[in-house]
Amino acid sequence: MAQIEQSDKGGKKKKGAQKKMSIHVDFTPMVDMNMLLITFFMLCTTMIKSQTLSIVLPSNQKSDTKSEAKASEAITMILDTEYDENGAPKFDVDANKTVHNIYWYKGVADTVNFATNTKDLTKNYLNVQSFVGNENGTRQGIRAILYDQNKEVMERYTKLKEQWKNKEISDEQFKEAARKNAADSTLARPVVVIKPGPNTTYEGLINAIDEMNLNQISRYSIQMPNHADTVLLQHYEAAHPGTTIIRPLVREKKINS
Repeated sequence: MAQIEQSDKGGKKKKGAQKKMSIHVDFTPMVDMNMLLITFFMLCTTMIKSQTLSIVLPSNQKSDTKSEAKASEAITMILDTEYDENGAPKFDVDANKTVHNIYWYKGVADTVNFATNTKDLTKNYLNVQSFVGNENGTRQGIRAILYDQNKEVMERYTKLKEQWKNKEISDEQFKEAARKNAADSTLARPVVVIKPGPNTTYEGLINAIDEMNLNQISRYSIQMPNHADTVLLQHYEAAHPGTTIIRPLVREKKINS
């Protein structure tokens, strides 16, 4: 506390002379309060555990059979965003979201027969889906496709989630079990290749990655579309009049105009 001391030295006082006062501030209560607050926050604060990132290094052994098997099981998703006449992403008012299309196929896009140098478009015909999510408790769109391909992992994950909701396992146990379940090599797990088209927005790519996480798909990669994908898209346009996928960059067109 602050104390005011009046100093009155000996001698005669002159009339009208002010008394000199020295102010002494006691910092002891403030120091005590700070120590109590520091102790309180130290006891109430949860210590953050150091997190380590596990890296799985590829094997040095080369196996063409294994690569072919993985390629035949892969699901390729070509992302596309629809645009309006003004060059802006088309917005679905009823669904309250941007219109994104997903052209997907399973396996290897064998579009060219090198023996005869002719295009074979009968295999891996493109399918089209969208980011619908769940409707009335049922998976729709690309989510239903990915769930069916990763069904074994998702069934185990659903059981783990029920145990976690019933407080049979802790949060840490649930996270660790879910991580091991998604990486379990004994289960049938798909390999997904995400290929953003030239007109795809970042929102479309983020939605695709979200679907990987929601369906517990741990093996996926992001690549650029190749020539085989372009041939499949051209064939899809020819088979569906009025559909335009291969188009100039509408965003560049809007900037130049």
